[in-house]
Amino acid sequence: MLSLALTAMLEDVGAHSGAVYLRVPDEPVLEMAVMVGMPRAFAAPWERVGLGAPIPVAEAARERRPVWVGGEEDMARRYPRISVVLPYPFGLAALPVATNSTVYGAVFVTWPGGRPAEPQQDELRRLTAACDHLARQLERAAAEGRPLRSEPDLLATPPPEGLTGSLGSAEAARMVARLPYGLCSLDLNGRVSFVNAAAAELLGAEVEDLLGDQPWVTLPWLRDPMYEDRYRGALISQQVTSFVAMRPPGTWLSFRLYPSTTGLSVRISRARAVSELYRAGPQPGDAPSRLVTISQVLSLAGALTEAVGVQDVVALVAQELAPAVGSRAVVLLGSRAGRLHVLGHRGYPDAHVVERFDGTPLTEATPGTQALNSGVPAFFASRRELERLYPSRHATPDGFAAWAYLPLIASGRPVGTCVLAYAEPHPFPADERAVLTSLGGLIAQALERALLYDVKHQLAHGLQEALLPHSLPPLPGIDAAARYLPATRGMDIGGDFYDLVPSPPLAAAVIGDVQGHNVTAAGLMGQIRTAVRAYTTVGHSPGEVMSATNRLLIDLGSDLFASCLYLRLDPGHGRAVMARAGHPPPLLRRPDGRVKVLDRAGGPLLGIDAGAAYATTEFELPPGALLLLYTDGLIESPGTDIEDALAELCERLADCGDMPLDELADALVTQYTAGEERIDDVALLVLRAR
Repeated sequence: MLSLALTAMLEDVGAHSGAVYLRVPDEPVLEMAVMVGMPRAFAAPWERVGLGAPIPVAEAARERRPVWVGGEEDMARRYPRISVVLPYPFGLAALPVATNSTVYGAVFVTWPGGRPAEPQQDELRRLTAACDHLARQLERAAAEGRPLRSEPDLLATPPPEGLTGSLGSAEAARMVARLPYGLCSLDLNGRVSFVNAAAAELLGAEVEDLLGDQPWVTLPWLRDPMYEDRYRGALISQQVTSFVAMRPPGTWLSFRLYPSTTGLSVRISRARAVSELYRAGPQPGDAPSRLVTISQVLSLAGALTEAVGVQDVVALVAQELAPAVGSRAVVLLGSRAGRLHVLGHRGYPDAHVVERFDGTPLTEATPGTQALNSGVPAFFASRRELERLYPSRHATPDGFAAWAYLPLIASGRPVGTCVLAYAEPHPFPADERAVLTSLGGLIAQALERALLYDVKHQLAHGLQEALLPHSLPPLPGIDAAARYLPATRGMDIGGDFYDLVPSPPLAAAVIGDVQGHNVTAAGLMGQIRTAVRAYTTVGHSPGEVMSATNRLLIDLGSDLFASCLYLRLDPGHGRAVMARAGHPPPLLRRPDGRVKVLDRAGGPLLGIDAGAAYATTEFELPPGALLLLYTDGLIESPGTDIEDALAELCERLADCGDMPLDELADALVTQYTAGEERIDDVALLVLRAR
């Protein structure tokens, strides 16, 4: 069923390869059921993929929509992990195989390079119809109790009809034998199915030794992965590909590969004038390198480079590594103060089964502590093997039947243990143990970075929270709300600040912005905020507060500048006095809903001129009036005119100004909390006169 459906799709849209994935029952995993037109080894890193994986076939199933990738550049931009493993020009479409109620799997098909960047609606329409028909077939099969199984891959289609009739096979062989250059034919798996005498002589081997094997396996001097990569690139892109290689001791040969959907024809000839371009070639004794293994490592490595925090590492291991090796659950363990610490887990129906090991002394005999302490991996193919070495596990069953405990070694020391759990007994042959142990090294590097990031992140946010007010004090006659969003570049910490200072019978409000988004800026921000509060408490006027803070900043010898806006509030008399130091002007929303920009005179930034004077201005603050104090991160963004941004902010304040203050503050920063990246901190303080 699957092979026929997929082959029909390929023929209908002129694609040259594709695959059908089926959803694994009771798991958020897609498993390749059949592949057509390409060796399955090309897709080895994606034989089993989690539904959450950032690849087209998983995205199509997860979002129940077609995914179109127009070519090499589009693939590199949207799916860099695939581009790292398959850096060839080809187009791709992935579609869900689903009914209204059930997702059964997904399909992808590929074309040679040069596809349009925009989806081809006619091709998508035909592919969608075919996938819908396949979904209905799978639905009927499930209803009739027929199990859905993988099918043998189809690597080639029959040769064009009439070819043998137009040129007899014997005459074709004689013609090829008379040619002065070498010719050979490779099937889709890269095995030699035909080679003429001239090619065998150029390659330095007997015809019988070449037939049936891949040339990079038979010939030691072709074992460099680059040569196998050319074969892969030609098949996937369906474009003519060339390369040169040196046959020892010093004969350079030129290879030209002509791909089709049935295999490759290769023309071999002597290369001229290449010795100046290639100083050394692969040595006869070089060990073979398998690109499939390299592909798997590159795929996981590319995924782990995107991990930021520890939970990102846990999620990526669960989505990328576990499905590929058949594991059903993952646990990452670390250590803290001599005890085991559960960093994260996925796949366990009952979280308490894992979390009860949190806090276990590292001296206790458990497989997790043993792997962490010794740095030696442990593999248990069955529950009997595990309980024979660790009898205490009789009392703590987790519902699984096989386990791999991989020590995570980074910078020469253990940083944790990765536990892979399997639903069924699982033998671990030597090659699989070697691969899992090697992948543990990649996970360890990512985990070490993530642990360091989380510590810095917690430190930064702890410092930020300590320097900003935990809550706004109540002020007579004034309601207030505040919001703060750090820039997403750097350490998620910045120099923006705000404060309310009760100084009966009046009150003061202040907002400011110190240059930078780092610990230095945050520390200086804390000093300025403390100074403003102190000068306010001793009774300085707004202008004196600003001048004294300016002199203090210069005396501190900092190279950073700061903007500041200071308000002395007198709601009892409906008045306010303002002093500015290079800060964006506040907005005043009158009780009738009109908004005014209070762009009054002020002074320079703090920290520039010790003798600077800061003029003050007084304005009316009637009951029901609303003041918005903000930092420039609220109105400045690349490509946006600041005047237009300020006008838009005035309109939003006019429309939303009657909302409760907390709701209003949230509404004003909504677009920034949803944004993927903020290049500057955003702080605002909203005041309403009762």
